[in-house]
Amino acid sequence: MIFERIAPEQHDTLDGVPEPSETPRLVGHGQAATMLASAYRSGKLPHALIFVGPVGIGKATLAFHLAHHLLKHPASEQAPEVLAVPDPASSLFRQIATGAHPSVLHLTRPPNDKTKSFKTVVTVDEIRKVSRFLSLTSHDASYRVVIVDPADDMNTNAANALLKNLEEPPARTLFILIVHAPGSLLPTIRSRCQMVRLTPLDAESLMTVLESVEPPPPDDPASRAALAKRAGGSARTAILLTQYGGLEIAETLDALATARKSDVAGAYRLAEA
Repeated sequence: MIFERIAPEQHDTLDGVPEPSETPRLVGHGQAATMLASAYRSGKLPHALIFVGPVGIGKATLAFHLAHHLLKHPASEQAPEVLAVPDPASSLFRQIATGAHPSVLHLTRPPNDKTKSFKTVVTVDEIRKVSRFLSLTSHDASYRVVIVDPADDMNTNAANALLKNLEEPPARTLFILIVHAPGSLLPTIRSRCQMVRLTPLDAESLMTVLESVEPPPPDDPASRAALAKRAGGSARTAILLTQYGGLEIAETLDALATARKSDVAGAYRLAEA
């Protein structure tokens, strides 16, 4: 099956790998997902959440799945006790994935027109979109969801602008901050959010993710175990190791580093790779 991207390209997009907004399956994080679904059903969902954990474990994917759940089930007391599984054929899924849904605002590093790439920070101009977004009346009285991804990348002005929005959030508004290192956030922002700690994926979950992209993970158990160990629970790292020959490069580097005699030819081959 050929993957067709419908989400806008981002600063960390990988070829042939779905963006979090267009990933229909959430791998791992079942306990956190159930906790969030239960909090919503009981009317106790906080107005601001921080999803914290290492890079590439599915924090943003969980954020978009939660947004989908809130919009699919606007009456919280009638919502199921588990997060709804998005249907890629549905208009709701496609609207969220393409960035066209009026109730979901995804803020990340914006394009840099001068360099034709992306800026290195989440700018204050991006955060200013929040006020405009929240000033619009929700089209069906449903939740409005703001996802800052990653919030680590906000500069000081952007962080202060976000803080103002967090201090007096409108009703039925949810902020989700994707954070790799919580120490990078202002303490005043952290104090206004409930932190949800997400753990690295286990080896089985990593292989499940890899089997949905090209090339698939190696077949033999030893190579799979080596790949899982090097990935450290990060699906993103596992994909990079698989797609770009990273596992072979890492093993060659280890061999060079532990060799008793310097291997100049091997070092040149590694540099070329």
